[in-house]
Amino acid sequence: MKQISRYLEKDQSGSVTLLPEEAEDMWHAYNLIARGDRLRSTTVRRVVSETATGSTDKSSVRITLTIQVEEIDFDTQAAMLRVKGRNIEENKFVKMGAYHTIDLELNRNFTLAKEEWDVISLERIDSACDVTKHADVAAVVVQEGLANVCLVTQNMTIVRQRIETNIPRKRKGSTSMRDKGMEKFFEQILQAIVRHINFEVVKVLIIASPGFVKDALYEYIFANAVRTDNRMILENKSKFMLVHCSSGQKHALTEVLQQPEVQNQLSDTKYAQEVKTLERFYQMLASDPARAFYGFRHVSKASESGAVEILMVTDELFRSADIRTRRQYIDLVERVRSTGGTVLVFSSLHTSGEQLNQLTGVAAICSFPLPDLEEEAEEEEERERRQAAGYIDLDAGLGPTNDEEVGEADDEIGAL
Repeated sequence: MKQISRYLEKDQSGSVTLLPEEAEDMWHAYNLIARGDRLRSTTVRRVVSETATGSTDKSSVRITLTIQVEEIDFDTQAAMLRVKGRNIEENKFVKMGAYHTIDLELNRNFTLAKEEWDVISLERIDSACDVTKHADVAAVVVQEGLANVCLVTQNMTIVRQRIETNIPRKRKGSTSMRDKGMEKFFEQILQAIVRHINFEVVKVLIIASPGFVKDALYEYIFANAVRTDNRMILENKSKFMLVHCSSGQKHALTEVLQQPEVQNQLSDTKYAQEVKTLERFYQMLASDPARAFYGFRHVSKASESGAVEILMVTDELFRSADIRTRRQYIDLVERVRSTGGTVLVFSSLHTSGEQLNQLTGVAAICSFPLPDLEEEAEEEEERERRQAAGYIDLDAGLGPTNDEEVGEADDEIGAL
């Protein structure tokens, strides 16, 4: 991603012009664009014109439109971003207020204007435009008959190809059918690697499996490369890494990336840091629960005590259509940073982000224990629930707010 220009006012309103250069940049754009923003870009519009003879002629013209964003749709596999909204600037071909959908394209500028650019959005732009932060990884997680060929970038885990095939069982006295089945299976994986993995970009290719499937696949790949003189595979042999995992499913990537030898290889990647921190959180939740909290209420109270050492939050929460919800998470991030805490924004397209979403999308590791926080949060939640149900919190306890009920209670006290 390239930043072409940035104009921000003192109140943080303004516009940024960006140039997406690769598929991952579309994911960044998806996280930046929100309902109510103004998006300006070139687009193609079908136009119907009338000729001198009265007949109509349909044609496609490329125009520049500015729309008020209403809907955003992102296709993770095709890395396509479609933004729908109403036209808000005069145009020869599109009426004011008319709906149009802009397909953002690689290597074409777009300008995004917001009423307020928050710190998370600005940091995402800075990160996307910093080429030193890209450390791409490829992985093949495999078991007999199943393989997932994945690309792991800074912000996304994409399954480029899923391979499923039936492997014949071993038969007493003969393994030829099984051997042929495994060879065909390995050939499909090799072709997927050649098709989807660019070794000029990828720094390491992890082959992970239960048992010895990974070793057999590795031997097949390089035996085939020697036989066919596949220079691309042979010249990148040092990038291959064999690792044990429990299955060939995509979620096995999480356990793969937690292993020390992989962590050492990927120590400079954002994803590796996320996986390592989430693992530390789970361990602390089990061994020292007074220092590990999840859920907005608990984490927010911990931040108010200045106790948060590491805040983990998924980018999905910053895409909330509810401005109030989005604002409260931005305030939480700023509060944690102001007390010296570290903030990690997890990508919801990574398995680590998916795991964090199962914990409400926000969690924290504290620098010191808060043994009473759980009870305080529960009391606060109960108080809010009762107030919403029509009760007020009095020194003597919780009582009814209905005037008639209070009056009846006073009468009974007077009678006593």
